[in-house]
Amino acid sequence: MNTYESSQMSFLEHLEELRWRLIKSIVTVLLGGAISFLFIDEILQFLISPIKDLSTPPDLQVLKVQGMFMIKWGVALLGGVVLAIPVLTYQLTKFIGPGLHNNEKKIMFPLVFFSYLAFLIGVVFAFVVLIPYSLNFFTSMGMVEVNNNFSINYYFSFITMLLLGSGVIFELPIIVFILSSMGILTPAFMRHYRRHAIVFILILSAFITPPDPISLIFMSIPLAILYEISIGVSWMVKKDK
Repeated sequence: MNTYESSQMSFLEHLEELRWRLIKSIVTVLLGGAISFLFIDEILQFLISPIKDLSTPPDLQVLKVQGMFMIKWGVALLGGVVLAIPVLTYQLTKFIGPGLHNNEKKIMFPLVFFSYLAFLIGVVFAFVVLIPYSLNFFTSMGMVEVNNNFSINYYFSFITMLLLGSGVIFELPIIVFILSSMGILTPAFMRHYRRHAIVFILILSAFITPPDPISLIFMSIPLAILYEISIGVSWMVKKDK
């Protein structure tokens, strides 16, 4: 389908195309979730591993009858989303692709690749840096008279929130690249509003991370660095233009 044919599509035809791409995306997520569920015990052991390196490792407890059932399916579904990200991005680019120029279409595949790579880097950062430091901080605040017994539901909620939040945050340079290519962002604009961006980064970090200062700081620092990198990305886009 070329650009001219795309422009002649009716509103209902656009909706029909969107519906099929959504169906394909959902099926991909479900397939990824099924694959993740096949290895769910190994995945759970991997997510629990940061606790084992703590000086005072807490005990994880299941406090609900259906607790482990819900955790396994929830983590498997999240795993399906992570595995399906390349396909989800591909479906999105194919939907908006007919409206793009030829030179814009050429960068779609590298854009999909680097967006997924940036997400994985964010997940690795959260797992290697953010989560261990947060757990160390929380467990060090305990008392001799009080045992560190964590609800396993809350623990996995805590872990997945940090992993996914960090992965999304690391997409910032990719988003800036797209907006700069569209002419919406410029390096001068980003430099001018740097102070406003720092305030926004602190607010965003407060929403993504658990309500504690340690997680807030460890998320805000890489965000600020990513913002400076994004200014460089915007400058490169403007220079190429």
